[in-house]
Amino acid sequence: MTKNIFYLIQKLGMIVLGNLLYTLAVTLFIVPNGLLTGGTTGLALFFNRAAGIPVSIFVCVFNVAMFLLGARILGKQFALTTVLSTLLYPLLLGILEALRLPGIIMEERLTAVLYAGVLIGAGLGIVMRAGASTGGMDIPALILKKKKNINVSATIYLCDCIILALQMMSTDIHALLYGILLIVVYTVALDKVLLFGGAKMQVKIISSRHEAINRLLAERIDCGTSLLHMETGYLHREENMVLAVISNRELPRVNQLILEVDPEAFIIVNRINEVKGRGFTLNKVYR
Repeated sequence: MTKNIFYLIQKLGMIVLGNLLYTLAVTLFIVPNGLLTGGTTGLALFFNRAAGIPVSIFVCVFNVAMFLLGARILGKQFALTTVLSTLLYPLLLGILEALRLPGIIMEERLTAVLYAGVLIGAGLGIVMRAGASTGGMDIPALILKKKKNINVSATIYLCDCIILALQMMSTDIHALLYGILLIVVYTVALDKVLLFGGAKMQVKIISSRHEAINRLLAERIDCGTSLLHMETGYLHREENMVLAVISNRELPRVNQLILEVDPEAFIIVNRINEVKGRGFTLNKVYR
């Protein structure tokens, strides 16, 4: 019970932190430097510049409308994972607007693009790692996926392009280019956050001394291994291949260990994005 409560508190904390980072990106860098962006925030900025509607109010109304539409079409499970971000993001925007935090105006807007992109990508990534959705413009894309089987990413990028074009009506071509760059930066940052801490190295070793290598990996590196039965292509000789998953920092040591045992060992190294199971997401068990 205590573990479940701690897990819930951790998820809620991640959702709050992610939305706070997103809000700081908007209030400190995007609005003061006149940057363009996509999504609900970009749409809110367009109506703010065109009609003077406060960003927080537009985001709140739009997010609630999209949430109700999504809850009706996509179901209760979607609603449960989206409701907090739907209300939290506009609330934080309203609080920061009321506090009138001084925006950070950069002499070179490219610097503001980089800072804003990193904050937005980190914020979105943290929310997604908590298993939640940020709502907003994600919801129409999810609805189209369910009803028409249209790719979610394609829909989101199309919406972002339309929103950038709307904002360009009140600005110049340079701002549009910065807006495109901002979307690229936060997309890259988002990918990095989603993969942070989960990436590992997969090592495959083909050697006549596979038993010795297998034993030393367990003793010196303290990593689990698997023996895969294989057949060589030219001589059709049956052998065992050692498979191990290790951290990036352990790779040089593993390479050195293998070559000390067998300098002619054939080693294949692959980067893998995520590993789950005993020894990684579950505690090791020694027997």
